[in-house]
Amino acid sequence: MKAIQITFDERLLETLDRDEEVQRNGRSAVIRRAVTDYLRKKHREAIAEAYQRGYGKHPTDSDLDGWADQGTWPGE
Repeated sequence: MKAIQITFDERLLETLDRDEEVQRNGRSAVIRRAVTDYLRKKHREAIAEAYQRGYGKHPTDSDLDGWADQGTWPGE
């Protein structure tokens, strides 16, 4: 692991230090978990946005041109 320096508002830091999980596991562990959760959330949002862009639009009639006879079973 690599040590880094970050800046916190004093009130936020005091609130963080009063937290039971922080007292049990330490600031670094809790902040690492919070950043991991944040990055996972951002990744899920990016995937959802990509799906929305790719599959979210409704097909227009011109998107379906030439496919009308593809929806029938052979012999019908």
